[in-house]
Amino acid sequence: MIKRFIIERYSWIFLFLFLQLLLVFVAYIDPSIPLTPILYITFLSSFLFIIFLVIRYQKETRFYKSLNEWSPDLDLTTIIQAESPFEQIIEEALANQTQQLKKESTTHFLSLEQEKDDLLSWIHEVKTPLTAMQLIIDRLEDDTMKTQLTHEWLRIYLLLDQQLHQKRMPFIENDLHIERIAIKSVIFPEIKALQSWCMQKGIGFDVDLGETEVFSDSKWLAFIIRQLLTNAIKYSESADILIKTYQQDKHVQVEIQDFGRGIDPKDLPRIFDKGFTSTSQHQDNGATGMGLYLAKKAADSLFIQIRVSSRPQAGTTFTLIFPKINEFHHISSM
Repeated sequence: MIKRFIIERYSWIFLFLFLQLLLVFVAYIDPSIPLTPILYITFLSSFLFIIFLVIRYQKETRFYKSLNEWSPDLDLTTIIQAESPFEQIIEEALANQTQQLKKESTTHFLSLEQEKDDLLSWIHEVKTPLTAMQLIIDRLEDDTMKTQLTHEWLRIYLLLDQQLHQKRMPFIENDLHIERIAIKSVIFPEIKALQSWCMQKGIGFDVDLGETEVFSDSKWLAFIIRQLLTNAIKYSESADILIKTYQQDKHVQVEIQDFGRGIDPKDLPRIFDKGFTSTSQHQDNGATGMGLYLAKKAADSLFIQIRVSSRPQAGTTFTLIFPKINEFHHISSM
């Protein structure tokens, strides 16, 4: 126990001895300092220091000796090496807090998962009456009423679809299926789905498919194009939307150009931010600020770059730049 006591305090003992030796050394090399009194002081201070160590040893080890008398089987070396009661209290408190935080985190995670599953289930349930409403609207004879109801039905459908993909977005990597797909099989169904809205606003489409195939996930690519098309239709009036595909630098590119109100230059860096709508069109209550954000998130997962150029009152052009074929080996290995 004495050895352990000294080892634990060797830094202080070493400092005291170093100071004593330094004092003697200075007195030895400096003739103006008498050496004999310094040696006397050093001897007295060392003697007092030894007495101090003995007293501290007796006082600090008395508790452990009493434990040894009470239970000879106790390992005093382990006890001396053990942490102080204060440190043990702190560690126990931190351990309890960590366990509590883990438990709360797990509870919150399960709650969010349940909420997500409930919402997805609700969205799927709502699609059933939406389908029935579409059939009822198709049987209406009043063309004006039919057009208005179809437009409102489409708005509800697009919002539900956006919400559905938003909840699936965190798990998109588990939902990807990369394959060779025909571009027209993705673009034309989206145009047809938005036909009633376009007819109401007098908007047409000019499609030029210079490239006919891409490697991607058809479901998520359709979602991206749907967001870009709805964005173009929403901010256009009585003008065609140009869609063309071509190859540049061995990258297939899909370009969607409208001639609507355009985007303010100061807004361009923020259009893909979550919840951002516009700094110049605050009266537009129909904007949610989620469409382009979700499109960008999905495009990043598919290694598709989205470039945008726009001029106010002149229109906006979104360009999807697909990765080269060999770059999909990285996606398949994820």
